[in-house]
Amino acid sequence: MRAFTAGLRAAAAAGILAFGVSEAVAAPATSGFHLQEATIADVQAQILAGRLSSTQLVRLYLQRIKAYNGSCVKEPQGLLGPIETIPNAGQINALSTLNLRPAARKQWGFDARKARSLTDPGDSDPQMPDALEVAAQQDASFRKTGKLVGPLHGVVMAIKDQYDTFDMRTTSGADAFYANDRPPDDASFVQRLRDAGAIIIAKANLGEYASAVTRSSFGGTFCNPYDTERSPRGSSAGSGSAVGANLVMCAIAEESGSSIRGPASAASTVGIAATEELVSRDGMVQIGINTRVGPICRTVEDAAKILDVIAGYDPKDELTAFAMGRMPAQPYASYATAKRLDGVRIGVVREYMHKPLFTKADEQTIDLVSRGVEDLRKLGATIVDPGEGDLFTACIHRYGPQDANKVFTEKFPALFPVAADGKPDGDHLTRLLDLKFAPERVPEAFTLRDFGQGDAPGQARYMLNLYLRERGDAAIRSNADLISKARFFDDPHFRSPKLSRESTEKAQEYDMSKRLLTRFAVQQVILQCMAEQKLDALVYPTAGVPPAKLGAPAGPAVNGRRGLDGVWSFLGAQGFPVITVPAGFTTEVYDLIRDPSAPKVEYPPSSGGGGGAPLPGDDHIRLAGPVAAQLPVGMDIVGRPFDEPLLLRIASAYTAATQHRRPPSAFGPLKNEP
Repeated sequence: MRAFTAGLRAAAAAGILAFGVSEAVAAPATSGFHLQEATIADVQAQILAGRLSSTQLVRLYLQRIKAYNGSCVKEPQGLLGPIETIPNAGQINALSTLNLRPAARKQWGFDARKARSLTDPGDSDPQMPDALEVAAQQDASFRKTGKLVGPLHGVVMAIKDQYDTFDMRTTSGADAFYANDRPPDDASFVQRLRDAGAIIIAKANLGEYASAVTRSSFGGTFCNPYDTERSPRGSSAGSGSAVGANLVMCAIAEESGSSIRGPASAASTVGIAATEELVSRDGMVQIGINTRVGPICRTVEDAAKILDVIAGYDPKDELTAFAMGRMPAQPYASYATAKRLDGVRIGVVREYMHKPLFTKADEQTIDLVSRGVEDLRKLGATIVDPGEGDLFTACIHRYGPQDANKVFTEKFPALFPVAADGKPDGDHLTRLLDLKFAPERVPEAFTLRDFGQGDAPGQARYMLNLYLRERGDAAIRSNADLISKARFFDDPHFRSPKLSRESTEKAQEYDMSKRLLTRFAVQQVILQCMAEQKLDALVYPTAGVPPAKLGAPAGPAVNGRRGLDGVWSFLGAQGFPVITVPAGFTTEVYDLIRDPSAPKVEYPPSSGGGGGAPLPGDDHIRLAGPVAAQLPVGMDIVGRPFDEPLLLRIASAYTAATQHRRPPSAFGPLKNEP
């Protein structure tokens, strides 16, 4: 496969891949093939039968991108100013940079801002073939050999702009003034995708610097394909929406908290937030201890095929050393064709599904996922459902205080007071030991909903500056440069990414002790709790509430359920693999709105406002509705670290039986599209 990539660059250098768009986009001679919802197997069957070429496929997706990837909001003061939503906009702005050379981009009529590089406007390097040139070389290879160049031959993909692509700008959504907006090389997994035959057609728009905010300074505001006035959820919004609206076949996303599963669920797609140690984070802007790389596709089997290519040890990311000896005996895709779940024990995390704990906005989601639980039961799974109780709280009370120790005692200062000098006021060790023998005395507020992540001061600044030093750009060398050498959007209803950069710059030490202790404690406790109940996997709603209106107030957390997007992120962020699958659609929703006459809402420190303090007006809000709305709902399936094969088995059986996925009606087939 690497030989093909090398040959591709050689062919481009020799000038034999000069394919523009001047040739008419001819419809392929297909037999029962439809581009919309096409899977990897569908496309490759057509290619092997000689009825479809990679070049035709890329052009078909470019037509959809041209038709549907425009601006989806009004911008009366320009890209960086306040926005106004547009009902039924017919656009989603999911892809920020297109892998086309200047001549092809102009012939297709794409804006100059979609160029592969703004610092290299000529873009004539023969060693950087664009998507059409890659497709042409694949076609030439297939004509010569009759074989696919690799397992992802013809798979048209987008990559979240948080990851390095040597041929396209990489700025994590920032409008930053790099000397060279292209990084020196690909992220490790991007190179693996190319070697396997994937065709990278675009970089996906994202919440700037992987934030939950639904816009970026470079790419602009993005919209949900099921309702363009609503959020596609962050931060991998472009990746999820592009797949959901059939602008690409699959996309790569990233998740620190919820940024794979949230966008995937909001687009009625499948997202895999794999065990963190499974996929290399090399070439990623601002890695962290809980950042995970994963695919978003429309089917479980396609997502598994992408995972097969990107998973495994990479010497450039020492964390993947944990994957050594823990890879499955068979390809991941072989586990993604299950029809039955006999012998599988699945626990229902009712901690996230007690209606009295949440709001009217959560209830329909809870009902849909409860039906999903019954579907799993019908497929043969043994369901362990605590009903009105909690699945894990009693167990967490037995083991959590000991395993979390210092993190736990700091959480409950009334039980573990400290003196003015910060030292324990009394014998904390004995008090902790007493709780070990009397878990009924553990505070009720110590549950899965409020265990806490553990602080990691300095991680963001250290890791971002590490990335920038390795990148070696002449103009942008540090987080401080990103503050002073960039433009930022300014909108009272969206938290500015400049504030995040300034907050990051304040850190003066790098201390992962509490974060790593929490991660270990949670894994130890949850694995023990699962073992006691003989559970193989867990299920719960991906998000408690449907996608919010763009620019809506975040609202404070509700019993651990995040205010802005409602995505449950805790277990995945502690190293457990999670797959989200479509669980149906709402019929009505409730929305938070700003109302000066509403009672004042108090926000805990560092909450609300899209990842920071509340925005103006967010302290007087109320729930309005219901209004009719058909919006996707996702269900999370969680397993033990490195247990992706089992999760794929569960997810594939469930999706095959329920068929909840349906494409957004406003982004249907184009004229003459197969």
